[in-house]
Amino acid sequence: MTLLILDTTLRDGEQTPGVSLSVEQKLMIAEALDKLGVDIIEGGTAISSEGEFQAIKAISQAGLKAEICSFARIKKEDIDAAADAGADSIFMVAPSSDIHISSKFPGRSKEDIIEMSVEAIEYAKERGLIVEFGGEDASRADFEFIKELYRHAVDAKADRLTFTDTVGVFVPEKAEKTMRELKKEFKVPIAFHGHDDFGFATANTVFAVKGGADEIHVAINGLGERAGNAALEEVVMALEFLYGIKTKINKKSIYPTSKLVEKLTRVFVPPNKPIVGENAFTHESGIHTSAILRNTTTYEPISPEVIGRKRNIILGKHAGGASIEAIMEELGYKANKEQMREILARIKEIGDKGKRITDADVRAIVETVLQIKREKKVELLDFSIVSGANITPTASVKLKINGKEIVEAGVGVGPVDAVINAIKKAVKDYADVELVSYHVDAITGGTDALVDVIIKLKRGDKFATARGARTDIIMASVEAFIEGLNILI
Repeated sequence: MTLLILDTTLRDGEQTPGVSLSVEQKLMIAEALDKLGVDIIEGGTAISSEGEFQAIKAISQAGLKAEICSFARIKKEDIDAAADAGADSIFMVAPSSDIHISSKFPGRSKEDIIEMSVEAIEYAKERGLIVEFGGEDASRADFEFIKELYRHAVDAKADRLTFTDTVGVFVPEKAEKTMRELKKEFKVPIAFHGHDDFGFATANTVFAVKGGADEIHVAINGLGERAGNAALEEVVMALEFLYGIKTKINKKSIYPTSKLVEKLTRVFVPPNKPIVGENAFTHESGIHTSAILRNTTTYEPISPEVIGRKRNIILGKHAGGASIEAIMEELGYKANKEQMREILARIKEIGDKGKRITDADVRAIVETVLQIKREKKVELLDFSIVSGANITPTASVKLKINGKEIVEAGVGVGPVDAVINAIKKAVKDYADVELVSYHVDAITGGTDALVDVIIKLKRGDKFATARGARTDIIMASVEAFIEGLNILI
């Protein structure tokens, strides 16, 4: 039997503090998850709000290949909402630990929980739903009670059973042993749902599969309540490349899906996150880079192309000659050995001062050493901004692009945003550029402080970082943006 993957990005993932997705955003992510190849998409909790109901309804009507699921409690109104929204299935949970039973159903016994669960499962089957039933907080519950609860659930025609590590207290060995025991007793598919409170979500999920789990619950980027759920990208890549367990996931869609979820949820992926973090395939160290350029497997366990991304070589105080050669080749420049040593020395000097080295810095150093004068495709001629307490910030810019003067206007949430939007509109016929990141530091103190603005731009699959340093934050931002455009265009 092929391992089933239930993705809970749109339910447990949306329960990440600060995340709230619109119907349209949920549908976009659901379509991406379907292309990714997940088997079951948990679209949300239909009973929780009108927006959730409409989102599940829209996803259910989108003609996706995946099974569409709604979360539900052991309550008829939850079941009715899921069925009325057109969901194929429900992931229904009942409190199973003493902590959860006493807190959620004061005065109720374990026998009451079993009776309520059976009634809810039977009603859900009457409504035509596939039922995946789980004991909430199962990892802190009495295991004999869990098995008794599951036996009654199966007798009531539950289609699948889920063991939930609701607060992430399991360890891998326990996850494997528990799955083995459940698989011995039950013939229906068994799933594992893990959280990352102690950093074990990926390991527990992998070991659950080793123990015989037929299905796993995961979320893109490890989103979820508190410390999050098991990350789909980590679990899938660990299973396939470290344990030889194949999944149906289209691995080349992993990184694009991660970036879409990051963009829509506004939960930024840490740069050092496995698989999808920006640093996962980025190399600076001279020793590493030299080896990577000869044989990528020296410092990469997998090729970045496998998950739909590219390798990134950056320069800093750890850079070596191989890094410089690679960057020079990318820029299309040639240098002799003496010039190469000088370029490397200047780059290391910036890094030793604790400064971040941008693409613009590297290009400027290279061109200074080689005495190359580069024609700028984009020049700023003038700009003006109107902003106030009750005025929408509006900016107008005059640029010269390839010798042609262009005037554009834009609005934004602030003056910097407005002028950047105006510039993007002005260059849209020449380059579709996306602002990936924006960072500002005050170098000196006071209201007239020198500010250092570093931006990262993207055009297609090419990135560029650039810097602007002025006492005027708007001018510094414009300077950095224009420099980045000249690198990309």
